Amino acid sequence: MVAVDFFCGAGGLTRGLMNAGINVTLGIDIKKEFRETYEGNNFPVKYLCADIRQLEPIDVLRMLPSVPKTQLLLAGCAPCQPFTKQRREYNREKDNTLLTQFGRFVAALRPGQIVIENVPGIKKVDGFSAYRRFCKLLENLGYFVSEGIIDAKDYGVPQTRRRFVMIGALDFKPTLPEPTYGSGRLPFETVRRAISGYPSIKAGEEHPQIPNHRSAALSPINLRRIRHTPKDGGCRFSWPHKLRLDCHKNGYAGHTDVYGRMWWDRPAPALTCRFEYLSTGRYGHPAQLRAISLREGARLQSFSDKFIFFGSSLASLATQIGNAVPVKFGEALGRHILAMRRDACSNRTIRSQNL
Repeated sequence: MVAVDFFCGAGGLTRGLMNAGINVTLGIDIKKEFRETYEGNNFPVKYLCADIRQLEPIDVLRMLPSVPKTQLLLAGCAPCQPFTKQRREYNREKDNTLLTQFGRFVAALRPGQIVIENVPGIKKVDGFSAYRRFCKLLENLGYFVSEGIIDAKDYGVPQTRRRFVMIGALDFKPTLPEPTYGSGRLPFETVRRAISGYPSIKAGEEHPQIPNHRSAALSPINLRRIRHTPKDGGCRFSWPHKLRLDCHKNGYAGHTDVYGRMWWDRPAPALTCRFEYLSTGRYGHPAQLRAISLREGARLQSFSDKFIFFGSSLASLATQIGNAVPVKFGEALGRHILAMRRDACSNRTIRSQNL
């Protein structure tokens, strides 16, 4: 099977699909700064830096090997941008949402399989949203579809990360992959198993031998705050009153996870593109006086230590890591799609033999 990874970012989904045995030949994204990371870790896959809204299907087709369309997979994990909310706002000529643009390639290339991954809220937008327009497009094109909210931790990722997944196919009825971790199955992967083996570093330091094992600096007051945050799951409710933020005083709780520490023996909370900072979520190291490092974040996204991230700033690197599809999650999707494809081919062979 041959695949194209739209909105590929640093290549988490690409790496997962490749690990599953799918021949990813092209990744497409608008960010020039992601190329070195993507191509450096996913050789020989090529990175096409382009705005999908200005790209034509023929341009993509020319970069693909000659394969039957039944063997083509288009993956579209679009950034979580706002979707068109109301039918009355919809203008077909100006429909520029990224999911709709991805649909333009599906309509032109008619791949045997498609997969999209996005935030669960994609289905909750009112009116004739991009999601509903995309569903209607697939229906008109004759695709069978399976969709739902699934959690990356159920597939071996040491992180609670609920995502909307849709799998479509032209000649078989797809399903979503069954969980392999959790109650009655393999135990969930945990923060301890994922990152406890990395050597200690201080806030603002980078380890000289371990690529990307680098943490953000802390201001003096935030260093005092994390000293007062209990290890292994502690939160800001343990701070003395003088260290509390003004917005959290007078009984206002706000987002209770901010400035918190991760628990050792649970999956991590969902990482965002700002996971390198204490103030953006429960991203404090379970034991050390800092937020988790870039390398630790990558491991919680199930990247191997051989996957090296390149970028000009801490923020760029954290964005590449935090926005990625976790590798093991992508691998689970890839293996499941391949298995369904094989079963469909096998069933057709059996039917033809019985005729």
